[in-house]
Amino acid sequence: MDKENEQYHARYLTCERKGVFLLLMISAGMMGAYTYNLRGGVFCNAQTANVVLMSMAFGKGQIKEGLYYLIPISAYISGAFVSEFLPNPLKKIGLLRWDTYLVGFEIFTLLIIGFIPLSAPNRLVQVIINFICSMQYNTFRQAEGIPMATTFCTNHIRQIGISLARAAKHKDVHVLKRGAAHFSMVCAFLAGGLILTAFCALFQEKAIWLAIIPLLINFFTLAHADIFQEHNMLSQKPSGH
Repeated sequence: MDKENEQYHARYLTCERKGVFLLLMISAGMMGAYTYNLRGGVFCNAQTANVVLMSMAFGKGQIKEGLYYLIPISAYISGAFVSEFLPNPLKKIGLLRWDTYLVGFEIFTLLIIGFIPLSAPNRLVQVIINFICSMQYNTFRQAEGIPMATTFCTNHIRQIGISLARAAKHKDVHVLKRGAAHFSMVCAFLAGGLILTAFCALFQEKAIWLAIIPLLINFFTLAHADIFQEHNMLSQKPSGH
């Protein structure tokens, strides 16, 4: 790595690296495919659909059904709350960053979900995944200075369009690099969904364990950085916080 690249990477913590975000996106694509294919035909990575379904239920006079959606929405709110509340207490331990603890918690949670049979109520698994996706979305915010979502694709697709438009208007090919970063996130999500869907029939409820693989890579990468490379930087907040 040349001196310029070393200086570039020195500006960002390991938890802000694009490679970490891509692996998170692969895992999120797997979670989305899992809940849609095996756990009730819904996506739990974001909440727009739940708000729409709640409004539709109320519009049809299905009050009880509509009120249910307050549960996954509340789980998502709780995930954001917890991810805002826990980092400071954990920082005092002085061992790992919150980001690393979170990835470890996600691994543990997905491991447990794999033991929940498909005969169990789908909504139980849906709410759990709502919770961890919210924490992931709120924790990992910027990849090397670029605002990124790690649980859904909408903004990435929008940013691709913006980058193409700006490149065309200003004849600036450098802005395409930003668009390429967002395109890579969409591709990662797509790959995750494709892989998990292909193995759903074979592994059934345990197919979610495939989503643990990219998270494990991230966990060991982040833990190694926290302990050996960036231990004196544990108090430094990632960009966007």
